[in-house]
Amino acid sequence: MVITDWVHVFAGAFILISLALGTWVHPYWFFFTAFVGANLFQYGFSKFCPLAMILKKIGVPETREGKGCCNK
Repeated sequence: MVITDWVHVFAGAFILISLALGTWVHPYWFFFTAFVGANLFQYGFSKFCPLAMILKKIGVPETREGKGCCNK
């Protein structure tokens, strides 16, 4: 998996977890959902993502290279 795949996995997991916490624990957890959504929104314009920078530093590849058909 490449950096963008991991960013989507983390964002999706955080959204689902915060929705569950907001439903069953306390509604203030919905603010975390909003934060994740806002971060994804600003990434669309600025291409700045703190998680992507961390993943790059720990050696996660940025592109798919030489993985056979269709670069999957």
